[in-house]
Amino acid sequence: MLGDRWGRRNLMLATVSVMGVSSFLMGLLPTYQQVGILAPVLLVSLRVIQGFALGGESTGAQLMAVEHAAAGRRGFYSGLLGICSPLSQILANLSLFVLASVLSPEDFERVGWRMPFLASFVLVLLDIYIRLKVSETPAFEALKKSGEQTRAANPLGVVLTFHWRTALRLTLFFCGPAALFYLIVVFSLSYLTKNLGVPKQTGFMLLMAANVCAIAGALVGGYLSDRIGRKRALLIGSFCTLVCCLIYFPILSHGSIGMSAAVMGAFLGFTQFQSGIQPVWFAESFPTEARYTGSALAYSGANLLTGGPMPIVAVALLNAFHGSPWAIVLVCGSLNLLSFLMIATSRETRDTALERSANH
Repeated sequence: MLGDRWGRRNLMLATVSVMGVSSFLMGLLPTYQQVGILAPVLLVSLRVIQGFALGGESTGAQLMAVEHAAAGRRGFYSGLLGICSPLSQILANLSLFVLASVLSPEDFERVGWRMPFLASFVLVLLDIYIRLKVSETPAFEALKKSGEQTRAANPLGVVLTFHWRTALRLTLFFCGPAALFYLIVVFSLSYLTKNLGVPKQTGFMLLMAANVCAIAGALVGGYLSDRIGRKRALLIGSFCTLVCCLIYFPILSHGSIGMSAAVMGAFLGFTQFQSGIQPVWFAESFPTEARYTGSALAYSGANLLTGGPMPIVAVALLNAFHGSPWAIVLVCGSLNLLSFLMIATSRETRDTALERSANH
């Protein structure tokens, strides 16, 4: 909401600052032995602050890239945004892998895990410097000059009054990719190590390989959406994730590391294929004065409804059905079908002008 009132650039400077400070403070947290119950309370509080900042940060980054892009290359820049999540997964897993390799278990527990949090502050300072050099987006500048910015005084009201159907449809669409992403990158490691007996180091390597495929998927998805349209590209990605969903657990259970790497790469790749199109599709679905609010509502809403809870739900279903993953497949497949339906019933947005206000 603030991004539609203050501008994309200003809010992004605020969110990255909040994210950086909270991450740095996590590296300085006292242990439970030092302060007792206050330690987990502080940890959860900082994670909540991080989540709040991330909610604004993600949408802000998406709109900054898409609204600055040329009309025929919005999908390409959208795909570049889609590589951020898998790339961060690779860097995070690689950092932990290196630290665990060079430090003793005692040193890792004592100080090793803190190093990435403390080092992140340097990246935040670099990020702030870069953003200070970036101008406000042409779409938001055009909104200010048009005299229509008065509507942005209540962008949430604009979305809920005039665009609630769009926001709901996009939320339901992204429930599928959000759930599948967290199923693969969070739950799969636990499933591989605890249920299939795969060594943890091997599990980390499989996830890193899958995230490499996810980077490729995001880039291809964004590029293809510029060529054949957002809707057709998303339908292809959604159909492919449905196929992967049905074969995922049987192939993992086969026990072959090569086959596991292939199916994890394909599943995460096609999931991120859709995430590479999501920023531009969401941006083109709302008018300028409500674009930040509408996009954030759909993106954060989907992650809240299905993304975050998915690993917990998957563990609960696995335990309830005595180790059988087919209940998980049913839930994820249903969410995938819902996503496919939302795409199929949506309009094509590729030729939409972003420098526009709504005509209510």
